[in-house]
Amino acid sequence: MSEHNGATPLVASQHAAVRTMQCAGHRLDLSRPALMGILNVTPDSFSDGGLHFAIDAALAHGRRLAEEGADIIDVGGESTRPGAAPVSPEEELRRVLPVVRALAEEGLLVSIDTRHTATMRACLKAGAAMVNDVNGLRAEGALAACADSDAAVCLMHMQGDPLTMQQAPSYTDVVLEVGAFLAARAEQARAAGIGPERLCLDPGFGFGKTVAHNLALLRQLPLLAALGYPLLIGLSRKSLLGAMTGKGADDRVHASVAGALLARQRGAAILRVHDLAATRNALAVLAAVEK
Repeated sequence: MSEHNGATPLVASQHAAVRTMQCAGHRLDLSRPALMGILNVTPDSFSDGGLHFAIDAALAHGRRLAEEGADIIDVGGESTRPGAAPVSPEEELRRVLPVVRALAEEGLLVSIDTRHTATMRACLKAGAAMVNDVNGLRAEGALAACADSDAAVCLMHMQGDPLTMQQAPSYTDVVLEVGAFLAARAEQARAAGIGPERLCLDPGFGFGKTVAHNLALLRQLPLLAALGYPLLIGLSRKSLLGAMTGKGADDRVHASVAGALLARQRGAAILRVHDLAATRNALAVLAAVEK
């Protein structure tokens, strides 16, 4: 790979690109874009906090996401919006475990969105087929918890923590630094026993990044895709889109769909979204044009 802004270039992977991802008892087809539907079982998430906090409401929304075309249901019990206070693993588990268990028993591919090892272990035991960790499995015991399963893992980059990450994010070269972090975490995961067919990477849009940082990452996604792992991209309804459009979080559907299409064109394999039907329809048009 060529030099980028005079810094040490990212090194392209020597192993073949993953076409299907092992997710416990599921095989996720990545020959087309996979859709991850967002299910926040929280009172305070930035876009839909409180809407699905009750178990019955959460289950109904999870089923609705699946009906609209979600390949993965991503269940989270702790808001990681900028400025969010941490939630204890005990409270997080109280929120998510019944939802994860019920949706998994219905045969859905369920991801647990958590940075807590105890939550990972309990939800994997309850049938979660994927761990989506904003902390990149850096918590004590997290690598081992995932290695002991056959679930998929998403390793995400975050500078700082949700409480402080947006106060003054700074990089010399955001693309190279994020790429180097993700490559290193993937190697550590593989060394712990998590095979490449179980890994995907997320550059962490909005997690310790300015608008300029986010735009640089979006423009240069092919550099990150060249690491050889599927990219999971979450732009849906984020403040980056609000900064460009002037719209609030509940009025960013069109911008979110545009972001999903741009990410797909630049190499994204999995798209984490709130608006399943709109995104799926737009991707169908893109696929038809690109045939």
